[in-house]
Amino acid sequence: MKRALFPGSFDPITLGHYDIINRGVNLFDEIVVAIGVNAQKDYMFSLDQRKKFIEEAFANQPKVKVITYEGLTIDVCKKIDAGFILRGLRNPADFEFEKAIAHTNRKLSKIETVFLLTASRTSYISSSIVRDVIRNGGDFTVLVPDSVKV
Repeated sequence: MKRALFPGSFDPITLGHYDIINRGVNLFDEIVVAIGVNAQKDYMFSLDQRKKFIEEAFANQPKVKVITYEGLTIDVCKKIDAGFILRGLRNPADFEFEKAIAHTNRKLSKIETVFLLTASRTSYISSSIVRDVIRNGGDFTVLVPDSVKV
């Protein structure tokens, strides 16, 4: 089975994440969306809310599972037998950052990282932009799946 882990904080999940996951299910037998927990980060949405947003967004997609984790992403990959890490790239800065992580992960394990370019219609969306729109009372619904509720 080709299983890929799609890690992130998903605070909240965006239409960019949604697009990458939907396209990833055509490449892999299973996509495990892994919500990372970082005690040093101040999240807008609770872990339970973030998990619920993703589960509801993919309720009709049996190839998508959602988990939470702490620690190294490669340790989670080993634990769930995922041979791949799936990542989306929006811009050159994302590429440089993700490339360094991918090289490190491959040095520490045999896990390959697969990059998908975000769709042009979602390439400008980031969770931090969504949070800023929410904080300022803007219409965030055009940036996230319908499952994201404030």
